[in-house]
Amino acid sequence: MKSQDIVIPRRTLGTLLTATAAGVVPRTGLEYIAIGREEEVRAILSDYDNVAEGMGAFRFLIGRYGSGKSFLIGLMRCNALERDFVTADADLSPERRFAGTKGQGVATYRELMKNLAVKSMPDGGGLPTILARWFTKVQIDLVTETNLTPEHPAFSQEVQKRIAATASSLHSLVNGFDFARVLTLYYRGITDGDDTLTSNAMRWLRGEYATRSEARLALSVGSIIDDSNWYDYIKLQAAFFRAVGYKGLIVFFDECVNLYKIPNRISRGNNYEKVLSMFNDTLQGKAEGLGIYLGGTPKFLEDERRGLYSYEALKSRLCGGHFAGQYTDWLSPVIRLERLDDSALFALLVRVRNLFARYHNIQPRLTEEELIHFLQFCLNKMGTDEFLTPREVLRDFLHVLSILMHNPAVTLDSLLGSDAVTLSRSENTEETDDDPFGMNEILG
Repeated sequence: MKSQDIVIPRRTLGTLLTATAAGVVPRTGLEYIAIGREEEVRAILSDYDNVAEGMGAFRFLIGRYGSGKSFLIGLMRCNALERDFVTADADLSPERRFAGTKGQGVATYRELMKNLAVKSMPDGGGLPTILARWFTKVQIDLVTETNLTPEHPAFSQEVQKRIAATASSLHSLVNGFDFARVLTLYYRGITDGDDTLTSNAMRWLRGEYATRSEARLALSVGSIIDDSNWYDYIKLQAAFFRAVGYKGLIVFFDECVNLYKIPNRISRGNNYEKVLSMFNDTLQGKAEGLGIYLGGTPKFLEDERRGLYSYEALKSRLCGGHFAGQYTDWLSPVIRLERLDDSALFALLVRVRNLFARYHNIQPRLTEEELIHFLQFCLNKMGTDEFLTPREVLRDFLHVLSILMHNPAVTLDSLLGSDAVTLSRSENTEETDDDPFGMNEILG
């Protein structure tokens, strides 16, 4: 099916174009401009297959600013939802870290819970939906397997028993007993019409209690989710989601360069120690059905003074082996995002041009030859290939399309200026190559 035949909701398309023009990755619609990264996507989808089997996965997505880390994270988040995983994501910041003494760890957990998503709730806030789906399934199974009906006096009690039985399977995990108790209390609050109990249980699950005494008073539970144990509850939830019918939990952490920026060496080391713990748990089979992905810059990974390589236990696990550099190892925990090649960038411009014209109900003004002209201009203007990123190209391109739409008399050449380059070929392109960006193949 051709791209112009695909039905795209207007709201999704508008959000996609607006966010991309601002250099921001939208949360929906990414699949419509997903070009390139086939090997990276294939590697992560292989991880998903392992997680669905009850294994763990852990990857670092490394690339410079604007290289497409956040885009790939967003795309794979949508992909995970389509495959019936639960997803959670958070951008790290000075207030949200993996470890801290001033609430930074639990702040990260709360952000994950806010963004917890399932296919039917892709924008976050999915925990009540997950629990409601579970309760409904238990009730349907009970009706199917017994003669009880919802009106029977014993029905609610039997449902609670089944819920308690599923929850009790988590008792063997760290903090599993309290987690199971709160799940049971949440259901009891729903069946009894006790909104206060339901609200208190949800507050606990979201990590919103500041003290143990407050939680004990509200729920008779002696523990809370805090800086020291929040990751244990992520593992608990991954196991729980599998127990209630989902394939697992996929967690994304972006902007991990903020860990590299922590000025205090001890605090930075504590955060890297937590990274090591998550890395070991997932790959050693201690975190059932949990996949974790961290997005960061090369400095975050490789700087031996402040980056992950400054933590010897991580460096020994993440640095390339003797054969690194010859070929790409897609089983490596580190996926490095190289810049899109020229053919992929050209195909991306074609796609965005057509989507822009569709959204505004106009005919595309730029021809394929003019798109090549624009891309060649970007290649020369940005300098070496190393510094050309999809974010910069798309942001400038959408601004060009907007200007051309609102100013019919303006041409692309006048926008690019008198110094705009011609369609000259790069030095390593042979004289006989009259299709430098693979346009013929892309256009079919």
